[in-house]
Amino acid sequence: MTPADPSQAVLSATGLRKTFARLTAVDGVSFEVRPGEIVGLVGPNGAGKTTTINMVLGVLQPTAGQVRIAGIDLARHRSQALAHTNFAAAYAPLPGNLTVEQNLRVFGLVYGVKGLGARIDEVIAEFDLERHRRAKCGVLSSGEQTRVTLAKAMLNKPRLLLLDEPTASIDPSTARDIRARIVAFAAEARGGVLWTSHNMYEVAEVCHRVLFLAGGKVLLQGEPQQLIRDHGAANLEDLFVEVAHEQLAAGGGGGGG
Repeated sequence: MTPADPSQAVLSATGLRKTFARLTAVDGVSFEVRPGEIVGLVGPNGAGKTTTINMVLGVLQPTAGQVRIAGIDLARHRSQALAHTNFAAAYAPLPGNLTVEQNLRVFGLVYGVKGLGARIDEVIAEFDLERHRRAKCGVLSSGEQTRVTLAKAMLNKPRLLLLDEPTASIDPSTARDIRARIVAFAAEARGGVLWTSHNMYEVAEVCHRVLFLAGGKVLLQGEPQQLIRDHGAANLEDLFVEVAHEQLAAGGGGGGG
């Protein structure tokens, strides 16, 4: 595998479009995620966020447009591109009948992680999971399951980490810890992060840039505090509500995910 250029965008999405029969879920979305950058992808339900992430993951094939991961064309070199990627979501827990260690071993084999035993020990220590090593994932709390899911997502030391509502349904203390770990990953590993969330305070705290998606289109993008100032909003949540209401009033919406 050709080594990735560390100065290159870890994710480049150009003109992404996805249609399902008569529904256009994503309509001409373009953006980049640079090394060490956390980009928030936000918008109301049905804006097209999850559809966009699924196209980046190769789960859905775009109707039009291109995805490049670490400079590699996903459509032409899927396995090579996805080797630089990993994913975590609150709605995608790991198999509950396997222990933490068993789950990490299975996924480590899937990702072809070298020195897997040592790498499992590293992520178990990093995410404070040693006491749960031999516990079945299905009996863990939601916060503990989130930590296991993130440990799995870090196994292959990804260049690009995709997070879909990673802190949903966990308590504020655990969510703060998870945010700190992801910020550290971006800063220390120079990985890029694409993060969807409905928690605008969280997005404003951790994201370097934010993309407002509605009706499958990017309506606004920029640094969170700059967007707040430019639009005279009190905070990012107020701006989110304003943008969503304007889109509904204009007859937008109807996107997917």
